[in-house]
Amino acid sequence: MTTPHTPMAYKAPDEQPDNLPFWQAAREGQLLVKVCDDCGKPHWYPRVLCPFCMGTTSWKPASGGGTIYSFSVTRRAGPTPFCIAYVTLEEGVTMMTHIIDCDLDTVRIGQKVRVKFSPSDGGAPVPTFTLA
Repeated sequence: MTTPHTPMAYKAPDEQPDNLPFWQAAREGQLLVKVCDDCGKPHWYPRVLCPFCMGTTSWKPASGGGTIYSFSVTRRAGPTPFCIAYVTLEEGVTMMTHIIDCDLDTVRIGQKVRVKFSPSDGGAPVPTFTLA
């Protein structure tokens, strides 16, 4: 069975002062993660204070590479199938995203992926991932 990926329309992200650097970097094709200025640990989802030590945080560039931790191909909701996944970035944080531009039946846990920014409806592009 083959389940081709069909591009989706993504809602424009809600850009706020605390996440503006993330979306500005996304417009330039760069993925950022928050890293603690005190303990040095990265975390996702982005927060002003470190969830490990309550220290201040800064945005740092991520490699854009990762590994599929878990996924699900949804064939019933919406007009076309899509793959939602947890991807663990090389930096160690895990984020929820979509896997795109592949036969969705070939997606497997443990596969390497790369970030690919997908256009949104009038806003910054959103981070999605393709098989590496």
